[in-house]
Amino acid sequence: MALIYIDKKPYEVKQGKNLLETCLTLGLNLPYFCWHPAMGSVGACRQCAVKLFKDENDTSGRLVMACMEGIRDNMYVSVDDPVAKDFRSQNVEWLMTNHPHDCAVCDEGGSCHLQDMTVMTGHAYRRFKFPKRTYKNQYLGPFINHEMNRCIQCYRCVRFYKDYAGGKDLDVFAAHDHVYFGRESDGVLENEFSGNLAEICPTGVFTDKTLKEHYTRKWDMTMAPSICQHCSLGCNIIAGERYGELRQITSRFNSEVNGYFICDRGRFGYEFVNNVTRVQRPIVRGEMADVGDKQNLFNSLAAVLLGGKMIGIGSPRASLEANFALRQLVGKQHFYQGIPENETRLTHTVLEVLNCGRVHTPSLKEIEQADVVLVLGEDPTNSAPRLALALRQAVRQKPLEDAASINIPTWHDAALRELIQDKKGELFIAYPIETKLDEVATETFHVAPDDIARFGFAIADYLNNTAPIPKGMNDQTLEIAKHVADILEKAERPLIVSGTTLFNEDIIKAAYNIALALEMEHKKAGLCFVVPECNSAGLGMMQAPSLTRAMENEVADTVIILENDLYRRSPKQDVDHFLSEFKNIIVLDHLHNETTGKATILIPAATFAEGEGTLINNEGRAQRFFQVFMPKNQNIRESWRWLDEFRQFRNGTKPEDLNELDNLMEELVTAMPQFSGVETVAPPSDFRINGQRIPREPHRFSGRTSMLANVAVSEPKPPEDTDSPFSFTMEGYRGIPPAPLIPFYWSPGWNSVQSINKYQIEVGGPLHGGDPGVRLFREGLVSKAGFQDNIPTAFKPHKGETVIVSLPHIFGSDELSVYSPSITSRSAKPYIMLGRTDAERLNVGEGEILHVQIGGQGYDLPVVRKDALPEGLAAMPYNLPSMHGIIWPAKGILTKTIS
Repeated sequence: MALIYIDKKPYEVKQGKNLLETCLTLGLNLPYFCWHPAMGSVGACRQCAVKLFKDENDTSGRLVMACMEGIRDNMYVSVDDPVAKDFRSQNVEWLMTNHPHDCAVCDEGGSCHLQDMTVMTGHAYRRFKFPKRTYKNQYLGPFINHEMNRCIQCYRCVRFYKDYAGGKDLDVFAAHDHVYFGRESDGVLENEFSGNLAEICPTGVFTDKTLKEHYTRKWDMTMAPSICQHCSLGCNIIAGERYGELRQITSRFNSEVNGYFICDRGRFGYEFVNNVTRVQRPIVRGEMADVGDKQNLFNSLAAVLLGGKMIGIGSPRASLEANFALRQLVGKQHFYQGIPENETRLTHTVLEVLNCGRVHTPSLKEIEQADVVLVLGEDPTNSAPRLALALRQAVRQKPLEDAASINIPTWHDAALRELIQDKKGELFIAYPIETKLDEVATETFHVAPDDIARFGFAIADYLNNTAPIPKGMNDQTLEIAKHVADILEKAERPLIVSGTTLFNEDIIKAAYNIALALEMEHKKAGLCFVVPECNSAGLGMMQAPSLTRAMENEVADTVIILENDLYRRSPKQDVDHFLSEFKNIIVLDHLHNETTGKATILIPAATFAEGEGTLINNEGRAQRFFQVFMPKNQNIRESWRWLDEFRQFRNGTKPEDLNELDNLMEELVTAMPQFSGVETVAPPSDFRINGQRIPREPHRFSGRTSMLANVAVSEPKPPEDTDSPFSFTMEGYRGIPPAPLIPFYWSPGWNSVQSINKYQIEVGGPLHGGDPGVRLFREGLVSKAGFQDNIPTAFKPHKGETVIVSLPHIFGSDELSVYSPSITSRSAKPYIMLGRTDAERLNVGEGEILHVQIGGQGYDLPVVRKDALPEGLAAMPYNLPSMHGIIWPAKGILTKTIS
């Protein structure tokens, strides 16, 4: 700790920080533009000027930029010195010289960091009366809008896009006094994190184009804390609504999970909530087309719910509460996971490994600190994008540690990048084809999934000779394995990344063997697994049989399918046969799909924006999402609420709403102790601060009294929320609520997302009270779990048949995001990928059509050549809308189509 004096007041502060972040941590309002807590300092904007004195007797001092001045003991600083204040005021006036001052029509108006800083520095009136410099804006794709005239040259955009996220197609171009931030020419921004530019940019140069389609000011949105639905990482988000439509998703800070950033799928994939294919009303087919209300529905359901055997099919995209409510309705013995046997087995293996207590499951924050990384059989850029961004930071750790040895502080980004240049830490990747992370990898290993597993088993054996070793490996592969093992052994914070993408259980076991071998060598290795969907881990922890088992074994009168399109899970003919066995098919979902089309009774379910629920991410972190708005249609309700009422009805009692969600969580923990702790994820529904609820609406929320004026002149009573501490109004507690309950970021003088610094214990650190989420996996337990020894044989091409692996795509493979027009425009198109040898054998070139026969399903697909793909192995996109129902890994017969 260091003792410093700011405007003659003593403060005890942390060393190793810069003066700007220290002032912000202390709650002082010091303006800035170019600095960002995740990216460090470059001193480009010159806005954070303060007066620095030699000692307490120095009366003249000198101007310094706070972001470029490190903390040291006995510093004497003045933020309020008149010279420093005048410098900041004049500087922002110069920065605003060519700004169009178009706040009234700017998308950032009212939530703009530039507005906040100009007011903070006292620059309220403009004096510049001459022609302004102007630029031509660019088309940057469906996600981001470009308005270059608003730029103040802070360099944040290119620092994030190029230096932090690894983008190649956005840069800064300059000629004398013209500085331009954009692409070399119009075109779609290719990086998976381009949407963060809307939050990174302190002005309105880069804004959310999807929000522009249904624009509303930030202060006019109803907001609530939520969890991203589009992959297993559980990134924290804020969802904003207006007039019964979801309008925007922004990142919600969680230092242990996503930090300040989210991927483009998470940011722009929200419009399935507003989709025209939403299920709006209960439907009982064969009886009446439209039930109309809940009472009529229960009258129609009476015979179904009160008689005959029922089974339930759960879902990895439904909340923990919804899956549990279905389990309670149909009984433990008749509840199934709703995913195929191979996926169930993979998830079970992952959970077994992570729960054994012998290996450490790192958070994304810890992953960023890893000094050596081995990726086995996973493509994080497409399957878990925020993980890929964390790995890009991890490869900088070793060079950063070298820089620390010559006393360059970690916050001094300009000096660090000048010193490090292209130096990187070790990252090894084993995957059938090249991935986007290959560009920062030390070495890559492109082989078939079974050979990836064998490679991992060989590394484990080199680390600990009691681990099993695969037989028949060639010398070159063994040499690479030994090289990787040696580097992992020397690492202080080694990390192993694997997952279910290739649907190969042996890869998961090999990854575990490596982590266990390192643990036996007294190395705290991190072991990170990627699982398919937002609640795959939570569903897996319920330890129910698979959908395949239900198809094979169950005979019942009624099947209840929870938020799950079974035609995405299994071949069409199998699902058709399965559903034909039931007299009654009850489906709860929020979007029409092939499964809802088979329903005899269709129930409208709420999306994540219209209801509460809990998800468990890939590291076993339980997190709560909260209802953003009440649906326009009162028939739309949370699945768990419908299902609990069905249970009450089946038990002979009058269906009544649960008093609160907490009741169901208490029942869940009692029935399944493995979820112990999940009930503490968020404060209970009766939580109040000074007797007040937490408002979902900012205090400047406008138009409430006129929003329903076309229906009634008198203002209706706001809806009441019995399941959370939130209110559906702007009235309530105005301070900083507990971290899981932060609906938006705002502080006096800080209207933009930069106000997050007021919510943190220290800038860039945890939120006050700790970050949201509770880890459910227990570590350090006494376990006898030893090495896995079922090593696969080496991959060999199958005569007359080709093994086909799945390749996830960030845009297209996710079930919900593809309903968003912006995501659809970026989605992958169907293809079959072949290596050089197989393409020559089949005599097909790039783009030619190949017929692929998988089981009873045929596809005519264009060929994509990837020479690195091993012989006998082909690849197809995972779960594109037109390619559902394939059981992976698949075997297919490939024949050239005669045109």
